[in-house]
Amino acid sequence: MRMEGKPQSITIPDEQFEKVKSKAETAYKSAAKIPCPYLSADVHFSAKGWEHIKFKSRNKARNTFDQYVRLKLVHLAPEIVRRSHTVQGIWQTNIWETQKSHGRWIQRPRPVTYYEFIAVIGKARIKIVVKKVDGGEHHFWSLIPFWRMNEITKERKLYDGNPEND
Repeated sequence: MRMEGKPQSITIPDEQFEKVKSKAETAYKSAAKIPCPYLSADVHFSAKGWEHIKFKSRNKARNTFDQYVRLKLVHLAPEIVRRSHTVQGIWQTNIWETQKSHGRWIQRPRPVTYYEFIAVIGKARIKIVVKKVDGGEHHFWSLIPFWRMNEITKERKLYDGNPEND
């Protein structure tokens, strides 16, 4: 898919956006869990990953074009996870994770590991991020399409550097 202009300035017709969103949601829900050869574990496709495709952070939605591109490519995520025998990046940090404790929601700092898998399928170069909170399961976190350009050097940028927000 080749589109001219900056991502923020491109408008997607509502009907087209809803069609792509519906198709992507069906594909995402059918994945449930996929075995990953590199991790030797299943990667779960949960509501957290689906929300991250639509939102940058809690209550902060991605722009329509950003969502559209991610939703259009989300059907490739299970295949990339299934075929990943090598990892292109591992990032470990502590983040504030919301958890239910004694009947109420609290935030606690938790060690988190992000695994980055990059694949080229057809004309699409995609980075898949798998997140693992300490003591939890691996789950799909993000899909980052390869389209951004560095304004100064004119080099392509795959992401801004923070898997929690990208």
